[in-house]
Amino acid sequence: MLAGWRERGLDASFAVDPAPNAARNAGTDLTVVSTLSSVPAAFSPAAVVLAVKPQSAAEVLPAYARFAGSAVFLSIMAGRTIGGIQALLGGSAAIVRAMPNTPAAVRQGVTVATPSASVTSGQRTLCENLLRAIGLVEWVEREDLLDPVTAVSGSGPAYVFLLAELMERAAIEQGIAPDLARVLARQTVAGSGALLAASSETAAELRTAVTSPGGTTEAALKVLMARDALPKALSEAIAAATRRSRELAG
Repeated sequence: MLAGWRERGLDASFAVDPAPNAARNAGTDLTVVSTLSSVPAAFSPAAVVLAVKPQSAAEVLPAYARFAGSAVFLSIMAGRTIGGIQALLGGSAAIVRAMPNTPAAVRQGVTVATPSASVTSGQRTLCENLLRAIGLVEWVEREDLLDPVTAVSGSGPAYVFLLAELMERAAIEQGIAPDLARVLARQTVAGSGALLAASSETAAELRTAVTSPGGTTEAALKVLMARDALPKALSEAIAAATRRSRELAG
């Protein structure tokens, strides 16, 4: 996210990061400090991005209540609700809860966000601009939808990486050299994603178009879809991730 903001021009900012090597991100636009107490009392940010582990929220967030009167808090913590965050920062805190995903690293992410009632139109626009630096942004009014969003798009890259991993392994089992197996699996997944993004057809329509009756693809899909095995497993996986997101609310 920081790289995306810098590409668009980052105003003078502070990052609080206790990691020993965090200072490597410092520059003329960013001062990196290990504790909030090192941020000057006069510093008044327009936005505070909460990028901490949800399990650490209760310990970390209360100190940031000093910014609640002027800044909007943009939270990318999984599971932590707006109400739970407000309880730690103060009931008047303006909060946008968002869930980006890891393709943000190549500016191809998708983020779904929802605002608290106290977020102004200007603060919403500011958060949208911050999030657009890393990809697409969608908004929902129902906060409870952030849990299945987390399960689908937040955790989703892992499902895609697992597919590439399993394709590579299966290719090796069929006698393809490991280096070539990796190229085939990675480029097939990456190319198919690019085709899906560029096409106006649905995923189901694209799948049907590549599946010739009696052909090799049909033979493979019959195995994957036997007794509804793959659809059922993926549905159960997303349901499990949704439940875990709700559990993380504390």
